Amino acid sequence: MKTYTPTLDSAVLDRLRDYAALFADEFPQSQPARWAGVYLRGLLLDGGRKSIEPLSRRTTRSDGLTSLDPEQALQQFVNQSPWDEKAVLTRYRAHLAQTFASPEGIFPFDDVSFPEQGTHSVGVQRQYCGASGKKANGQVAVSAHYASPGGHDPPDLQLYLPDSWLSDTKRPDNVGVPEGQRQARTKHEIALELLDRVRGEGLPGHAVVADAGYGVSGVFRAGLEQRAWKYVVGVTADFVVFTEEPERDRPGTGNWGRGRPRKRSQLAASSPRPVAVSASAGQVPLRRVGWREGTKGTLPGHFARVRVWPGQGWATGDCADAQPLWLLLEKQGGDGPLTFAFSNLPAGTSRLAAVGLWKSRWPVEQGYQRLKEELGLDHFEGRSWRGFHHHAAMTLSAYGFLLLERRRLTVERERKKAARPTRAEKGVPSPC
Repeated sequence: MKTYTPTLDSAVLDRLRDYAALFADEFPQSQPARWAGVYLRGLLLDGGRKSIEPLSRRTTRSDGLTSLDPEQALQQFVNQSPWDEKAVLTRYRAHLAQTFASPEGIFPFDDVSFPEQGTHSVGVQRQYCGASGKKANGQVAVSAHYASPGGHDPPDLQLYLPDSWLSDTKRPDNVGVPEGQRQARTKHEIALELLDRVRGEGLPGHAVVADAGYGVSGVFRAGLEQRAWKYVVGVTADFVVFTEEPERDRPGTGNWGRGRPRKRSQLAASSPRPVAVSASAGQVPLRRVGWREGTKGTLPGHFARVRVWPGQGWATGDCADAQPLWLLLEKQGGDGPLTFAFSNLPAGTSRLAAVGLWKSRWPVEQGYQRLKEELGLDHFEGRSWRGFHHHAAMTLSAYGFLLLERRRLTVERERKKAARPTRAEKGVPSPC
């Protein structure tokens, strides 16, 4: 199913013009603000690639733009014009929040990968790319998403810079990486920054969801708990846990009072030993749970939950203070692989509620597929930090417009349906 793409008739173009005008104050001059409207329209048009050269051929200039070379003007708008994409996205989030914000909101996080052939585009290196399902040459960005009962939208995205880029002073200079972005940060740290940014603007929510790339990080989970967030995050099959509460010897002297005093507790000899989460699969029965209504009926899976204690770094006492978590097990299909997730949801949370939260990642996967296939999120052909994030900001904004148009159409259909007279009002007898 594709994102609803309206025919760009005069009424839709009027609404698009009003939508683009919301961001006008975030541009340094009137010309970039007008080119922003042109760029949004180009992204929304059906066609092939949404990189600047083909986009400039498909779209038309708006009133007040005198450039005889739209391609050059759009190159300037995306790659050189000093407008702040963060300010544009702040305005975009505030506008969409009027329709989609809810205390029941969920913040899913994920990687978005962009395959690249060369070595000069900002952040590119050989790394795991979800788009190809393996290590490949490409860029990776950390994405925040927002899902609520009213709908979902992507509020923010930021490129991840590998250590190979930060250790070379010339490469960041060549692509204009801002000074404030040149310190080493993991994807988990970027995700927490994005969460703080969008949550700091007042966007409501109650839980975070992420795949195993984030869930295996104790720093990420601890950061969520420090912020009082509930979460369901994936972990890999080899992640170690205790299936019973571990027993520990407190810090103290060495054996028989000799040796250097221990600064950390260590696992007691009588304590149960840690095991991989995959070893817990046979200890609890999997039960069928319908987690979503699809076009062909309820989408089922088989799930189980068990209480565990994280065992990451158990030999050195790193997990000595770890609190128990839920381990959620999922099996899709008869021969499908098992997947695993940690959750700090309250003990009384139902299995159905936990599964529903875990599967709320589905809109993220679908949303970013559509952002790429229909709006050209991965069609940017420049090399610079500014150009990459300018294009991303415009693409997210275009997606937001489509979401609002689809919402408007849904509300209009519901209004028309409610206005139809009932059988009784028409004087038609009810069928026996």
